[in-house]
Amino acid sequence: MTFESSKTLGGIGAILMFIGIFPIISYYGIVELVGAILVIVGLRGLANYYKENRIFSNALYGIIAGIVGVVIAAVAAVVTVLTSLSDLLKQIYPGWNGDWSTLQGMTPDTTNLDPSAIFPLIAGILVILVIVWIFAIIAAFFIWRSLKQVSNKSNVGLFGTAGIILLIGAVIPLLGLVLMWISALLLAIAFFTLKPQQPIPPMTPPSQPTTI
Repeated sequence: MTFESSKTLGGIGAILMFIGIFPIISYYGIVELVGAILVIVGLRGLANYYKENRIFSNALYGIIAGIVGVVIAAVAAVVTVLTSLSDLLKQIYPGWNGDWSTLQGMTPDTTNLDPSAIFPLIAGILVILVIVWIFAIIAAFFIWRSLKQVSNKSNVGLFGTAGIILLIGAVIPLLGLVLMWISALLLAIAFFTLKPQQPIPPMTPPSQPTTI
C-alpha cells in the first residue's frame, strides 16, 4: 500500500465516521463501521511507511477492546436485562407463560405491580452502560497512542489533537459523544494534511585542503 492510498483511505474513513452519526446516513451503523475499517487500513499503511509498528498495533488493540466490550455488554444484556424484564412482564401480564409471541394478544394488569420489580432492570441497564463506558475508555486510550505515534512521525500535530479529544470524549459520558464526533472530523483533516517524508540529502564529505 502506498503512502497516498493510506492517506486517502484513512481520510475517507474518518469522514464516514463523522457523517455516520446522522441517522439518514448511518444505515444502522454500517457507515461508521466501514469508516472505522478504512481508518485502520490507513493506519496500517502508515505504520509500514513510517516503519513504526506501534501505529497499527495500538490501533488494533483499541479495536479489539471495543469488540470485547460490545460482546460482554451483549451477554450482560441477555443475562441480566432480559431476565429482569421477564420477571417484570410476569407481574404486568399475570397469565403470561414466558412465551414472547403471546404478549401481543394479552391485556396488561398493573394492579398487582410491585414498583420495586423495576429496580433490577434499571440496575442491569446501568451495569451494561458502565461496561460499555469502561471499554470505550480502554479503546480510546489505545487509539490515542496510535495517533500520537502518527503525529510524532509525520509532524502533523492534528493527529495527536484528534486522539486526545477522542480520549477525553470517551471519559466524559453523554457530552463526550460530541467530542468524539469532533475528533473524527479532526482526524479526517489530519489524514488529508499528511505529506510524504522528504528524502534526506546525502552528506558531502568535507573538502580536503590542497597542498602546495
